[in-house]
Amino acid sequence: MKTKTVFSCQSCGFQSPKWLGKCPDCESWNSFVEEDYASPQVISKGRTNLDLPQEEPVLIKDVHIKEEDRLKSGIAELDRVLGGGLVPGSVVLIGGDPGIGKSTISLQFSHQLMRAGAKVLYVSAEESVTQTKLRAQRLGIGQGERLYIVNQADLGVILEFIRKLKPDLVIVDSIQVISDSRLTSAAGSVSQVRECAATLARFAKGTNISIFIIGHVTKEGTLAGPRVLEHIVDTVLYFEGERFSSYRILRAVKNRFGSTNEIGVFEMGTKGLCEVENPSQIFLAQRPTDVSGSVVISVLEGTRPILVEVQALVSKTGFGYPLRRAEGFDYNRLSLLVAVLEKRIGLSLETEDIFVNVAGGIKVEDPAADLGVAAAVASAFRGKPVDIDVVLLGEVGLAGEIRSVSQSILRINEAQKLGFKRCILPKNNLKGLDLPKANTIKLEPVATLKEALDLLGIN
Repeated sequence: MKTKTVFSCQSCGFQSPKWLGKCPDCESWNSFVEEDYASPQVISKGRTNLDLPQEEPVLIKDVHIKEEDRLKSGIAELDRVLGGGLVPGSVVLIGGDPGIGKSTISLQFSHQLMRAGAKVLYVSAEESVTQTKLRAQRLGIGQGERLYIVNQADLGVILEFIRKLKPDLVIVDSIQVISDSRLTSAAGSVSQVRECAATLARFAKGTNISIFIIGHVTKEGTLAGPRVLEHIVDTVLYFEGERFSSYRILRAVKNRFGSTNEIGVFEMGTKGLCEVENPSQIFLAQRPTDVSGSVVISVLEGTRPILVEVQALVSKTGFGYPLRRAEGFDYNRLSLLVAVLEKRIGLSLETEDIFVNVAGGIKVEDPAADLGVAAAVASAFRGKPVDIDVVLLGEVGLAGEIRSVSQSILRINEAQKLGFKRCILPKNNLKGLDLPKANTIKLEPVATLKEALDLLGIN
């Protein structure tokens, strides 16, 4: 096979005939590595039959839609993120930091599907069969007549195993270790990752076998070759969480068969990952009382309202340029809110260091968090605590106005279930709001940020 040398970006897969310091596609620095590359024409000549469906073009009006019978994992949080279960023939990529629980959730997923009557093939390319068995025993997965394990890294051999066993699900752990013998580049290179993932995806579509692929992350914290793999697979799941925290958040970055806004919350224990049925209660369990800068907000993740604590710390800067830091909240959005507090409320924050943290390791992207973050900063600056039984929701505009948010009834009901007595919300959200008669939470609508801070007693 004729090959040539190219330079590939390890972040996005962009290829160049010469080395570049900065990738022109993803703009990452020092990400190009040298590897052997075989042209697509050369690779295609060596392809084996992948049992691809042979279909003729049809009119769209003649296409009959049928409801897919999804494979239920028995893990409610995982099924929620997948969109109700695993679609046959779909390819799912799961990524995350080392040790965060990718292999653990995969083994638990395999066990649950096996108990439901499905046949599963677990390809452990990084570990021996014995090591995988030991992990399974720690998770309480010791027996099973329909769960097969194999230690293999050659793609051709793996495909032969799949053809022989005809499983309902194949788990590949991990794609960076799998290699195609037709390529001369090393396992884990962009060419190998791209070609192996594409071959597995074509095989899944042709045989209607679901494939679960585990992907490593780079030192920058992104999936190796993310743009390459994201276009190939149907669903991209990503594990989030602090390294020293027991809680894990599984988020769908891409999903062709469901919403990309859903999250699953797990707790890592001695028996593996356990589902967290009430994330709000967990995130608020260690909230301090009578401390300035602590505010509870209501954010929406897909169809699930979650209450989390926002903490802010404001202190005099020791340098000429004040620091701004945000964990779990967008830094640019924080800068905007600080500017609104300075211009519209009159707070002198230009010489203050400001730190904002969303407790629990969750990342907040919902605009409804604006009011809570602004109130936390104002509370920390004034040194006045916010009442512990108050929850805030609302988007803050540049003029200091409070804009309405979506699904306010779900947020209010979640706050009431957790015992909150007051809810400060946008004035426009009261229009058409149909609360149950048993509602006990007091709604306090506001039109501006100044009104909200006055109600909280921190202006």
